[in-house]
Amino acid sequence: MELPEKLLRVVKQFSRLPGVGEKTALRQSLIMTKWNKEDLIVFAEAIKSLSELNHCNKCGMFCDDLICKICLDHHRFQSKTICIVESVTDCLAIERSGNFRGKFHILFGVLNPLLGIGPDELKLDNLIKRVLDEEVEELILAVNPSVEGDATCAYIKQMLPNNVKVDRIGFGIPMGGSLEFVDSLTITKALENRRHL
Repeated sequence: MELPEKLLRVVKQFSRLPGVGEKTALRQSLIMTKWNKEDLIVFAEAIKSLSELNHCNKCGMFCDDLICKICLDHHRFQSKTICIVESVTDCLAIERSGNFRGKFHILFGVLNPLLGIGPDELKLDNLIKRVLDEEVEELILAVNPSVEGDATCAYIKQMLPNNVKVDRIGFGIPMGGSLEFVDSLTITKALENRRHL
């Protein structure tokens, strides 16, 4: 059965989302056909406004203006600690934990020469300038454990002045995890990141 072109265009756009196949996209599109015109317009305007989203001039987080709400927080502004993450989703995960009250810096990737991602693409010079300008005393490298992530952390540490303390977040066994089901690399990282009780 041939569907109208307008509906097929919506299905095609939904299918572009990660984890959304053609059946799910069609189902979502058909559900939206039951919405009233005003709700459809509000939905469309919300999607359209994503094109006007800005990145914070300091940390890279999404924001409406030039500086995000995290960087505008007075208590964080005084902090001398920056947590470096790969992506906005990593930043949000740390925020949800409620255990970090410092500043963030989002790299939007890791060094990967094979994909043409070098220090310039990650704007690592901006990070170092920020560390110096804000007189940062401690960096927490919350970069995912991978060959590229390890190389990125080593590169950042090498670029920093010696008076800046650099820590990497611990990796290992998840809470509630069972050793028998954990891969050998994760166990190795857990042993490397052990701490005295």
